[in-house]
Amino acid sequence: MILENNMTLTRRKTLALGGSALAFASFAGAPAFASLTDDAIAEMTGGAEIGEGAITLTAPEIAENGNTVPISVDAPGAVAITLFADGNPVPAVATFNFGPLSASRSASTRIRLAGTQNIVALAKMEDGSFQRASANVKVTIGGCGG
Repeated sequence: MILENNMTLTRRKTLALGGSALAFASFAGAPAFASLTDDAIAEMTGGAEIGEGAITLTAPEIAENGNTVPISVDAPGAVAITLFADGNPVPAVATFNFGPLSASRSASTRIRLAGTQNIVALAKMEDGSFQRASANVKVTIGGCGG
């Protein structure tokens, strides 16, 4: 009888168990978004070595409004440039493809960031090599700069 009393599932116990399960799943079961970015880059490059220096990524150090963060990239000789935001559940934000008659191999856009995170630009060059650039964007809440 005592055993049965302790095993009674009350509303309070149900809420506590559900909250505990949710907390555990959010901390233990969720993959790190940065590793999703690394996985996506590895899939795109096929494990090829990635260089740095042939691509320019321009992003603000501090974005007072995370809804419209201006980003621009420039990679002379690129056939495609992909932008990643490593704090997003789906890290690939945009891909720009350039044809052989493109006047410039640059692009600009505005992206939405929920919080401070790294932006990574990966360019596939005409010779099949890859170039990478990254920038950290601090997103402030309320536009106070802090």
